Amino acid sequence: MVVTKIPKEDRDQLVRSIQAYFLDERGEEIGDLAAGLLLDFFIKEMGPYVYNQGVRDAKDVLQQKVMNLEEDLDALQRPITNR
Repeated sequence: MVVTKIPKEDRDQLVRSIQAYFLDERGEEIGDLAAGLLLDFFIKEMGPYVYNQGVRDAKDVLQQKVMNLEEDLDALQRPITNR
């Protein structure tokens, strides 16, 4: 699953960030169209990598929480005494 639609406000901010990067780092001014096309390229090419890493990170967090839950449940067990 690749993000194909970014909210306009977020997209506009990203375009401005790309423009600022080009100006600060390269001394070049690029327009909205060029920055937007560059953003589209990065989303298409890098998006799956970033998305997959997010899925892996979420999986790791969930696994840790399940392990903690298992430990908490084990701690609730009461000892059984032999009579």
